[in-house]
Amino acid sequence: MKKNSAKMNSKMIRLITILIGMAAVLVAAWAIYQGTSSSEPKRTGAIEDGAIAPEFTAVNSAGEQVKLSDYRGKVVMINFWASWCTPCVREMPMINQIAQTFQNDVETLFVNVGEAKGTIREFMEKQQFDFPIIIDVTGKVSGLYRITGLPATMIIDQEGIFSHILLGELTKDTPLQQWLEQTIQQKN
Repeated sequence: MKKNSAKMNSKMIRLITILIGMAAVLVAAWAIYQGTSSSEPKRTGAIEDGAIAPEFTAVNSAGEQVKLSDYRGKVVMINFWASWCTPCVREMPMINQIAQTFQNDVETLFVNVGEAKGTIREFMEKQQFDFPIIIDVTGKVSGLYRITGLPATMIIDQEGIFSHILLGELTKDTPLQQWLEQTIQQKN
């Protein structure tokens, strides 16, 4: 009787092991299928000058909906940043000054990556900045733009094409003003 019981337990353990293995294979197959059947195109590598800027819709800190296509016909400068990013904080006064200088010809969009509205508000008050911030707490916009590090600044021409891309910190040696002037004059 004990021998039969031992054989039964052995068969039961083998059956359970096979079922667990089959379940694992099915889960893996489902995960692979989900990864390859996404309706969004796969994006790899960095965006390059001359590429079309991806369309996005987001909400800014003033509660307004922002769509990139709303600025077609105008030069757009997008700056991706976060308050915990020291280079972002260092470059922000310079970018803000340039944005104010070119405010008639360039639309500047500051995109905060991954932070909550309260954190952004505190940072803006502490730094005494007063401009709307696009809140990208989920990383949707930064994902479209393939941002893998902060800061990142991109200039988009009047036709929606990237004219200049700076991945990393803007410094006094970066010819951002010159890039903006060149991009503005391309249309004229």
